[in-house]
Amino acid sequence: MFPDFNIYSLPLLILVTQGLILAILLFRRYFVDKEGSDIVLAVLVLITCYHRTTFTVGFMGWYDTFHNTKINYYLIHLVLAVGPLIYFYIKASIQRNFKFTKRIFVHFIPALIYAFFKIAIYLYDSNKVGFSDTQNGVLYLWSMDHLSSLISVLTTLHLLIYIVYSFRLYYSYRSRLQEEYSNTYKYELRWLHNFLLVFTFLFVYDTIQMLTDGLIFDLHWTQEWWYQFFSLLVVIYVGVMGYFTSLDDLKKVELKNGNEEKLIQTKDSFQYGDELERLCNLVEREKLFLDANLTLSQLSKKSKINTSQLSYIINNGLNKNFNDFINEYRIETVKTQLLDPSKNQLSILAIAYDCGFNSKATFNRVFKKLSGMSPSVFRSKLTI
Repeated sequence: MFPDFNIYSLPLLILVTQGLILAILLFRRYFVDKEGSDIVLAVLVLITCYHRTTFTVGFMGWYDTFHNTKINYYLIHLVLAVGPLIYFYIKASIQRNFKFTKRIFVHFIPALIYAFFKIAIYLYDSNKVGFSDTQNGVLYLWSMDHLSSLISVLTTLHLLIYIVYSFRLYYSYRSRLQEEYSNTYKYELRWLHNFLLVFTFLFVYDTIQMLTDGLIFDLHWTQEWWYQFFSLLVVIYVGVMGYFTSLDDLKKVELKNGNEEKLIQTKDSFQYGDELERLCNLVEREKLFLDANLTLSQLSKKSKINTSQLSYIINNGLNKNFNDFINEYRIETVKTQLLDPSKNQLSILAIAYDCGFNSKATFNRVFKKLSGMSPSVFRSKLTI
């Protein structure tokens, strides 16, 4: 009998309900703040919950109770919209003044085509004699037998392409950020990185499940339940984190225009040795690295070196980006202070903050990267 609340249906029902609430909250905030990332995430959460509907009601006994149900027609799989939504959530989060343009909606044409395809199937089957006495009509069954595998492969490749491009966009932005900001903790994009990771996990899990079911053995419905459960856990996670994670700092970031004229000279034709020495002397003499908010543009003004030229000097003269260049000075200053007996009463974190860091996580990571050990281990060795 429907509804049957059991160990399979109840968790899905609870999570779907929570996901819908989060989608409503994100939609509501979008209409107040007009942040593009909110509406993209809201639609992504809504679609993911919508996809779980057939399985949720199925585990509740819908198909056993209503043998002639037409729910398979009414619920259209919109997985072709998921990839573009993931990509544009990243883009809307890192791009200042993000706007929805006609070019963006082109990415959703495959999803619309598939939706019209499913509607056409319903219209065809609904006009056939005996349609009201069966759950699935002739054309629907034919499409499941002959097209389902092809559609699964195409949708999987489609999603894979967008996930790859989303990671490229993320890493490219993070690299540019490290080129121009000395402290990137509040811009570290950890949330966006985790966002991509959880959807990648779902993609890999679903692909493995699809290959197992199609090539090795038929999965039981209780085995397929785990993907539905994990996908709802993911949607709750991204919904909560997306709602409560502020992207205001990212919106304030001003990176150089990618089309800006760049330095074209090669290492051999550009003599940066004198400029590099003058730059290092300036940073050391004025202890510019102690400024936690130091940026490439600020250093450019102080050194009177063009921003593009300055970036070129650091990258090619020292084989490191601006972020690493400044953090090395900070770490060396931390080590010096840890060696100073008068600083023994200070915590390591307090010393790190005094030396220009603004995050414990960033400090620990950079210290271990440059020293090969954690700050606490380094200090403990000084007392031996």
